[in-house]
Amino acid sequence: MVYGKSITIRTKGFSDIHDITGKVRIIAAESKIKNGLVNISVIGSTASVSTIEFEPALVEDFKEQLEKLAPRTLRSRHSETWGDDNGFSHIRATFMGPSITVPLSGGGLVLGTWQHIVIIDHDNRPRERDVFVQVIGE
Repeated sequence: MVYGKSITIRTKGFSDIHDITGKVRIIAAESKIKNGLVNISVIGSTASVSTIEFEPALVEDFKEQLEKLAPRTLRSRHSETWGDDNGFSHIRATFMGPSITVPLSGGGLVLGTWQHIVIIDHDNRPRERDVFVQVIGE
């Protein structure tokens, strides 16, 4: 069986991080699927999905490291070509990837105690981000 549903998240940009674990859990429960896989995919080329211990200090540490990896002041041919100054956001999103897959067992997500599913919007402006959650299994 396959079940899918979209959720929309309002973001601030600049690697704004949102915990979507609860929303993903609800979709998994709605699917009535007990065992399988849950794929979480953000739509767009300037955002990513990952897991993290979602606590304020670590979230800030993570943003700081992203700034070192691909600073918002990064010169990019993309920004020069299109004039949108968001080349850094495409690079951050590409390094991290647009999706993750989480096991589903007994109807529940298989995550560590402190592991949360997050969407990270790297773009240089606020956005509404669509995230597609697809549950596959039996």
